[in-house]
Amino acid sequence: MFPAMDARQRVAMNLRRLRVLKGISQDDLALTADIERSYAGHLERGSKNPTVVTLEKIATALSCDISELFAPVPDGTKPIEPLRSGRRAPDRD
Repeated sequence: MFPAMDARQRVAMNLRRLRVLKGISQDDLALTADIERSYAGHLERGSKNPTVVTLEKIATALSCDISELFAPVPDGTKPIEPLRSGRRAPDRD
């Protein structure tokens, strides 16, 4: 695990890892979880302390169990690269 990683940092890293792994933008996560997009960014940076209710909403939006947000971060884990920036093209029928 990362040295001296507190729970908020662990949640931040797992939140970002799960979101990027699933290919979900911060905007889409925020919309689905019914939270502000800027708040989602704060959570991913570990600069805000989420409530259990917020973590539950995020886990639901990510289709994962809330416990995955608290999973230990293995040694040697590198920071997650951001998704490609820019807006998605609208879905076309």
